[in-house]
Amino acid sequence: MGCGNLFFTLVVTLSAALITYNILISANASLNQQFPDPSHSQSSSSSSSVSRKNGLISSTKIISVDPIIQMPHDKYLSANNNNNNKKKRLFHTAVTSSDSVYNTWQCRIMYYWFKKFRDQPGSEMGGFTRILHSGKSDPFMDEIPTFVAQPLPSGMDQGYIVLNRPWAFVQWLQQADIKEDYILMAEPDHIIVKPIPNLSRDGLGAAFPFFYIEPKKYESLLRKFFPDEKGPITNIDPIGNSPVIVGKEALQKIAPTWMNVSLAMKKDPETDKAFGWVLEMYAYAVSSALHDVHNILYKEFMIQPPWDTEIGKAYIIHYTYGCDYDLKGKLTYGKIGEWRFDKRSYDNKWPPRNLPLPPPGVPDSVVTLVKMVNEATANIPNWGS
Repeated sequence: MGCGNLFFTLVVTLSAALITYNILISANASLNQQFPDPSHSQSSSSSSSVSRKNGLISSTKIISVDPIIQMPHDKYLSANNNNNNKKKRLFHTAVTSSDSVYNTWQCRIMYYWFKKFRDQPGSEMGGFTRILHSGKSDPFMDEIPTFVAQPLPSGMDQGYIVLNRPWAFVQWLQQADIKEDYILMAEPDHIIVKPIPNLSRDGLGAAFPFFYIEPKKYESLLRKFFPDEKGPITNIDPIGNSPVIVGKEALQKIAPTWMNVSLAMKKDPETDKAFGWVLEMYAYAVSSALHDVHNILYKEFMIQPPWDTEIGKAYIIHYTYGCDYDLKGKLTYGKIGEWRFDKRSYDNKWPPRNLPLPPPGVPDSVVTLVKMVNEATANIPNWGS
């Protein structure tokens, strides 16, 4: 056991030294904490699509009955015809987390709903791992399957804790025994609302397109990390690392690049200022493109209340935005409402059980979110401790 610990410590030390050698750490830079408003983006339209590179999908008609954006017609028919006979392509769900109260209560709720839907018809959900990048175990190891990863060396994240995510994935992919051939990268503030099939196809990952990831707009910056010889800047998909379903072997290649590109972007003051809190998302999109791993852009992968008002065909609720309403059910975004649900209200404390439901008139997406949080907290043992 002592030799194993010594070897792991040596690996971490050498890896950290290599990162430090390749990427000099800059001084702390302020992060933009403002959340984007999707009402200002054309990409917020549910019918929008983005052309695929190399002509694969740019001239392909979107199949209206298929929620997967940009699936070529012949691939759609093949997938449909073989759907009843195909062998399940299981994916492993991985969620990175710190040991903070904030991340912990979200992970417990997320895992509760994962277990509810894992074995239901239509699911290709396999195992689950919380990748805990605190470097030490916590009291929830027995409740949630957990891999303990080492954080970046002190000071290397420059106050941007999200930089620990790619480094944690590198360690997990190298050291864990992952049975499935695919990985779903998810986040603590995701609630699964129905069984998730494997949405990836034919070497393409499956990813949610974010309206605020705009490679074309930032071409001059991204060319520092995505050279001209890799092709047009549109080869970079408008995605983050989550939610993404991708082949395990592909992710094993992407993850070290994702780590180094994240650190390099953080080091560059111009890029750091431009990307702010979504810097690591851009880094994953660039790294995926550098390894020629492209993605089916799946608009209905998840919804984000309060902007998305209906559950529709979504598989995930992402509650990253605060939901503020007056007592008449009118959204008061940017102003604390008479009724509100905002995860940041519980950044250092547990949400209580039985949160009050929204007033009449509040959209179904928000009502469903609060009901699902309440069901989970009512049934998770020792909630709040």
